[in-house]
Amino acid sequence: MVARIAVRAAQEALAEHAATSPLHAELAPPHASATVGGGTARLGLTLDLPYPTNLADASRAVQNHVGERVAQLTGMRITEVTLAIEHLVLSEGLEHRRVH
Repeated sequence: MVARIAVRAAQEALAEHAATSPLHAELAPPHASATVGGGTARLGLTLDLPYPTNLADASRAVQNHVGERVAQLTGMRITEVTLAIEHLVLSEGLEHRRVH
């Protein structure tokens, strides 16, 4: 249940990031795992990010949003949110650009 909430929160964070970008990428749905005990949870996410993007900023935004949202919805203290970036997905509109 906690992992499913984390997936939904990651999708929200990625949608917010896409809304602020002029380019759009088709990203695969994220996957999540959760280790829960004693009112705390550690979350692991595997996801794709659009390219180009600032990886540090995008990763931090996803981690913060997921941690806050899962804590809000479950009442648990989130001690860690780790990310594994599986793919960088080329944004639409870039495939026809060339470097001269």
